[in-house]
Amino acid sequence: MSPPAGGRRAALAALLLAVALGGCAQLARAPAPAPAPRPALALTLEAPAEIEALLRQHLEVQRYRDVEGLTAAEWQRLASAVPEDARRLLATAGHFSPEVAVTFDAQAQPPRLAVRVEPGPRTHVASVQLRLHGPAGADPERHRALQAVWPLPPGHAFTQGAWDDAKRAVLAALRRHGYPHAAITHSLADIDPVSATAHLHVELDSGPLVRLGPVIVEGAQRYPATQAERLARLAGLRVGVVHDEQVLQDVQRHLATTPHYDAAFARLEEDGPPEAHPVRLQVREAPRQQLSAALGATTDRGARLTLQHTHLRVPALDAMARTTLLWSGGQRALGSDWTGLLDAGGWHWRGGAELGWRADGPVRTLTRQLRLQREQPGLRLQRGLFVQWDGSREQESGGPATRARSLSAGLAWTRRDFHPLDDPEAGHGLAAEVSLGTTLGAERHPYLRARLRTAQVWALPPRQGRLVGAAEAGAVWASAGTTVPAGQRFLAGGEGSVRGYAPASLGVVQTGGGVQPGRMLLRASLEWQRPLDGGAPGPWELALFADTAAVADRWAALRPAWGVGAGVRHRSPVGPLRADLAYGVQERRWRLHVSVGFAF
Repeated sequence: MSPPAGGRRAALAALLLAVALGGCAQLARAPAPAPAPRPALALTLEAPAEIEALLRQHLEVQRYRDVEGLTAAEWQRLASAVPEDARRLLATAGHFSPEVAVTFDAQAQPPRLAVRVEPGPRTHVASVQLRLHGPAGADPERHRALQAVWPLPPGHAFTQGAWDDAKRAVLAALRRHGYPHAAITHSLADIDPVSATAHLHVELDSGPLVRLGPVIVEGAQRYPATQAERLARLAGLRVGVVHDEQVLQDVQRHLATTPHYDAAFARLEEDGPPEAHPVRLQVREAPRQQLSAALGATTDRGARLTLQHTHLRVPALDAMARTTLLWSGGQRALGSDWTGLLDAGGWHWRGGAELGWRADGPVRTLTRQLRLQREQPGLRLQRGLFVQWDGSREQESGGPATRARSLSAGLAWTRRDFHPLDDPEAGHGLAAEVSLGTTLGAERHPYLRARLRTAQVWALPPRQGRLVGAAEAGAVWASAGTTVPAGQRFLAGGEGSVRGYAPASLGVVQTGGGVQPGRMLLRASLEWQRPLDGGAPGPWELALFADTAAVADRWAALRPAWGVGAGVRHRSPVGPLRADLAYGVQERRWRLHVSVGFAF
């Protein structure tokens, strides 16, 4: 027989109360946290803050503060060694005549050790003598260059760390160009404790002048080793060139930026004749085929999908083929690019075809292009000759279509003198493209097309960052009434052009809305980059910028559009990351632009 409902509720309440009281009893019986263990030695330091930090970190007696069971005699021995240990540490900081007083009470529990330090005057460099022996010793320019990089000149405070760093710096500077086997044969820091001065002496032997020799490629399996050799030659690694670490770094960077290699490492062989020292080039090859997909969105054109397939060595053709599909709300593009292997002179053939469609308001533009190019893709210098066919169809809704075709031939030239190339802190770049063409159809009209781009990075004083300037001009010259295909004319806007506007949204405004490419282009940009916290250079930077561009069919009709804003820069392992918030002055609208890497 089951109990009544009221009885069941009473029993349940009693059970819950018992559980709660049991829990409280368990909490009451929980042990209190154990007190922190008392140190075996009570150590007191009295010294300037900088010296106190040095002693607390490195005094030998510090190692025994928590060691139990030491006898009074052992503590006394450790305490007696403190003055000498402290003087040794102070000498590394440039204090060679300190006063160290130690008081030790072995009867106290725990034993007490008090150390009082008066560091005395800091030693300063009084003179520096650099002597260079070997073949480089006969070169006065080399000697002056070493003097210029020596970071511990007279008047500077002397410390052991600064002394070691200075020797490493001057040795690295000598090894960097021409003398990789250089060594320090003798060094002396002559300290006068009375006058608190240091007289520094360093002797170096340059060893033989080393010139680069043949390249030994390691790791080439999917792609010919000759391709790695020829890419290295384009980056500056040629037989007979004087050894330069910058050249080896350029070789590594150049191969790593090509699609065939994920990474490369260039170094001198262990042994070799100095007149032609072999260079070992280790490569890590990329997979033969690659497929990538990217999905994004913009506020102007909605979703954006990009698919790309790359075959780095098409069978029987020994060529790289890259096919790209772009699909977004107002833009479609399909392109295929084919690139042959480098020949002995560092040149290759390159051909491509592209079909594009673009909608801007009521304007619809269809473009087609075929291009054949003979190109030399150097790291700092790139040049090529090309022949190109263009076709386009432009139409406003409800209006007639304008069709145009052309055939042109020209040359392209690019020079990059940025330092470093992937995230420059100084340097400049210049690119030019000039072509002569003719329209095709019932009537043929010649035209001239030219485009010039430049960029400059100016390093500012320390903690002030840098200025980055860019300018571009383009023009198509043709007789009045000549219709040049849209792909030969110019548009502006977006990242790398005028921030604050959609990509390719600045052109010749049509009466019914939308824009079409124009014959004339002018563009300029100025950006100030500085450390985010205003202090020493770091991975984060603040950027303030102003961009402007104008596109028209006549010089007199050019009207600039402006974009201004601010952003952040981050030096990431994959390259500089840039995020900019820009305001399009003419559109009165804010836009966010995000990109990775530096390209010119």
